[in-house]
Amino acid sequence: MQQVSSESMDAVAVPPVRLTPTQIKVMQGVRSGQLNKQIAFDLGIAEKTVKAHMTLLMKKLNVRNRTQVALVAVNFMQRT
Repeated sequence: MQQVSSESMDAVAVPPVRLTPTQIKVMQGVRSGQLNKQIAFDLGIAEKTVKAHMTLLMKKLNVRNRTQVALVAVNFMQRT
C-alpha cells in the first residue's frame, strides 16, 4: 500500500492515507477521465467493484466527487 497526502495541494486537503494497488489503479483511471465501465474493463473487474472502490477512495481521501479524486490523483502521481 502507498500513502497519499496533500502537502502541496491547494484545492483538496487530504490527510495521509493507505491505498491498495487496485484503489491506486482506479484512481489513475479517474485521473485519465475514464468511466467506471472503462476502468472495470481495463482491470478485469465488475463495474460494481469499481464503484465500491470509488466510494472507499472518496471516504479515505475525504472528498465528495470524482473530480476531487482526479485532483488528488494528479498530485499523487507527481510524487511517485
